[in-house]
Amino acid sequence: MFLEKNNTIRAELFRLVDSLSEEEFNRKPDQNSWSPKEIMEHLVKMENTIVKGIKSELADPNSPHAKKKPIQVSTLRLIKVKAPKYTVPKPDYETKEVMKSQLHAARMELLKVYANNDYQVFQDKSLKHPLFGRVPLVQWFPFVGLHEKRHLKQLEKTIKKIKGHKN
Repeated sequence: MFLEKNNTIRAELFRLVDSLSEEEFNRKPDQNSWSPKEIMEHLVKMENTIVKGIKSELADPNSPHAKKKPIQVSTLRLIKVKAPKYTVPKPDYETKEVMKSQLHAARMELLKVYANNDYQVFQDKSLKHPLFGRVPLVQWFPFVGLHEKRHLKQLEKTIKKIKGHKN
């Protein structure tokens, strides 16, 4: 089930973040990369955007049915996708605890949407994805974990760069 996989990915993300000082958490490895804080902020914005989109489609009686998409490819970092503007993080300083709390709140909202609706409706309605087109709502719940796994790989590389270059 998606829940266990998503929880495992989230635990690993938090473990990595906990290994950083606040300064390292907010440090960019280079000008063209996100800091660990920015990666987490992107994840918060994405999960909140997905929740909002699912809620909107649930409320729309005309939300179309869609065929399942190969969302597993989301974890492949070879496939580059430009983050939508509304999910791009700000360079502002933030603590690890605040970002972890925001990410946790976003997940609780996602789980609430999942628990409070009939599974069949998730199969019957869809939400547009920038790369895959319309994706059945049922696939958005595991997609959140796959997207986070993609950025977990990014976070691992970012931490290696940060720990390797002490300023």
